[in-house]
Amino acid sequence: MKKLLFLSVFSFLQLYSYAQVPFAHGRLRVSDNQRYLVHQDGTPFFWLGDTAWELFHRLNREQADFYLKHRAEQGFTVIQAVALAELDGLNDPNALGERPLVNNDPAKPNEAYFQHVDYIIAKAAEYGLVIALLPTWGDKLNKSSWGKGPEIFNTANAAAFGEWMGKRYAGRQNVVWVLGGDRTPRKDTDDVKVWRMMAEGIQKGTGGAANALMSFHPQPNALDMGGSSHWFHQDAWLDFNMLQNGHCRDEITYDKIAFVYNRKPAKPVMDAEPIYEDHPVCFNAGDLGLSNAYDVRKYAYLDLFAGAFGHTYGCHDIWQMYDTGREAVNGAAVTWKQAMDLPGARQMSFVRKLMESRPMLDRVPDQSLIEVASNGPAERVQATRGKDYAMVYSASGKPFTMQMGKISGTEVNASWYDPRKGEAQSIGKVANTGRHEFKPPTSGYGKDWVLVIDDASKGYKF
Repeated sequence: MKKLLFLSVFSFLQLYSYAQVPFAHGRLRVSDNQRYLVHQDGTPFFWLGDTAWELFHRLNREQADFYLKHRAEQGFTVIQAVALAELDGLNDPNALGERPLVNNDPAKPNEAYFQHVDYIIAKAAEYGLVIALLPTWGDKLNKSSWGKGPEIFNTANAAAFGEWMGKRYAGRQNVVWVLGGDRTPRKDTDDVKVWRMMAEGIQKGTGGAANALMSFHPQPNALDMGGSSHWFHQDAWLDFNMLQNGHCRDEITYDKIAFVYNRKPAKPVMDAEPIYEDHPVCFNAGDLGLSNAYDVRKYAYLDLFAGAFGHTYGCHDIWQMYDTGREAVNGAAVTWKQAMDLPGARQMSFVRKLMESRPMLDRVPDQSLIEVASNGPAERVQATRGKDYAMVYSASGKPFTMQMGKISGTEVNASWYDPRKGEAQSIGKVANTGRHEFKPPTSGYGKDWVLVIDDASKGYKF
């Protein structure tokens, strides 16, 4: 009896801690320096997302609870999910047998369907998770060459649906809004205007822009470098930019992050859909195999060090919530429950651990820290720094020479951080002047390392 009581108290305290961490400080907003997301009181927030696009559509309440709790325990902070889902989300009923709209009419939302969405968003808040909520997948506006659609949004109804969604979730501190749904607006159409009208409707429904933090999820290589910034960077509703690097290896997403980072006015930027774990590489598993943990963690560090404010992980089995008895999209290796503990997913917690171990809000990208050729992703060396610390990621353990004196302190503590284990090994103290060569403990494919140097007087820990 005492043991059961102890476990119940422990579980309650655990759930309480989940709920308090993100939202005791208020909903999210853009930081004063326009580079990061923070809570209303200025507390930094690290976006560690998971792409669970079919969460509302394919999971019942028990399954959704399991998924959310597990991701919270793994250190994720954001779940990206879609109300009008990709996989025939208008006509294929959700796990409770409900469709989202009556007669596929955006003016006639089905209350029973959205009560399920309500439940999952509220449950996410209990676990301290933000829901990056896409009102619709892009095929409901732009079917293009893929997606089932049908196209139901236009200039006549987008604002009203956005307003309805905004009003429904206006009181939820754990909702961030994302438009786009993996689409590039078509030329010579009203696509851009329709997205803008939906954004305007959401802001009206939530009671103003301050209550509707918003972005746009584009397709990969969206008009070369710009991602969402190509169309909407000057729009006041677009609070932060998103990119998608697609699902191929050796994409130069870090250069795209840098491009958007340097646009004016300054806005936060991130890779919202990187190469997924367990995904057919370039959709060609026969020749290229499936992506692995190294593929996904490499882009996390390269993107963050290039200037991204956060990062989203993805898994091919999880985005579609694949399960036995379902038809797999582009093949699937394991069920979504089995995939939750894949190595890359577990290693994402080490990314968050490192980024939160040092002051986040003054961190900037700075390739001038290193003297190294501009290698491609396989051997890329990427550098970032704060005022009193610096980090350098070597994708294959390639040695590099560092220009010291870029951070405060007469000497620095130097350590190697292992992205596979989340552990650090000390190198010792190094003079903070001149040039210094650093050689990672190991090198080769999958043997990536992060050098961390700190002003020795600060006493930072891992």
